Amino acid sequence: MPIAPNLARRRLEAGELALGFGVHHLRTPAVGMIAAASGFDWLFIDMEHGAMSVDDATRMAMAALSQGVTPIVRVCKDALFEGTRCLDNGAMGVVVPHVDTAEEAAAVVRAFRYPPLGERSWGGPPAQYGFVVADTAAAQRELNAEILVCVMIETPEAVANADAIAAVPGVDSLMIGTSDLTASMGIAGQIGHPDVRAAYAKVAAACKAHGKHMGMGGVYDETVAPDYIALGARFLLSGSDHAFLMAGGGARARFLRGLQA
Repeated sequence: MPIAPNLARRRLEAGELALGFGVHHLRTPAVGMIAAASGFDWLFIDMEHGAMSVDDATRMAMAALSQGVTPIVRVCKDALFEGTRCLDNGAMGVVVPHVDTAEEAAAVVRAFRYPPLGERSWGGPPAQYGFVVADTAAAQRELNAEILVCVMIETPEAVANADAIAAVPGVDSLMIGTSDLTASMGIAGQIGHPDVRAAYAKVAAACKAHGKHMGMGGVYDETVAPDYIALGARFLLSGSDHAFLMAGGGARARFLRGLQA
């Protein structure tokens, strides 16, 4: 069976925006359908801040493989083993937060790439092939090329090391976690601050120099987001399920209440 396509990667390779639908509270296999129908390219299944298990994440990931949206999980930096289990069971990519150095980025690559690029263990034919693989070596090469590995830049140290992190083979994307970056800078929430803009410019230059895709999280407004997209941000966390529900639900409630004389 052919591998499921990584739609987020296809977007990025074409120089287009790859829009992520954050999954924080939802636990339904229908979430992929909802995201695809809403115009998103990938699921950001959040195991760092969402209170979900590997079982929850992989149920959504497996379903998404045939729903027209690519499942990608975020795992905690000290729980990379959860990422490998998700990759075996449907995920097409992994995002790792709080990566500050090239050495930490290299550890991420070792965990999620098969040899010779990394040390990922083969647990048998994975879900991305419908559990049917005729040539193990060929499948491992294809998965190494197709799985998207993203590390998050969330501190001044990480920004300072952006060029070295971007130079690590096997890293596809550097995503700026803007909320945590502003907090670590002592300017929490000031996403348009000159220091944050300078950080985006530095990471953008590192990504361009090493052929990596810049990602953006924590910026959802209509004022600052265009500026960072203009710098080259393409792998975008566009918002989370609860924010979308509250925005849509709030708009509907205001509309209906406004109909009462």
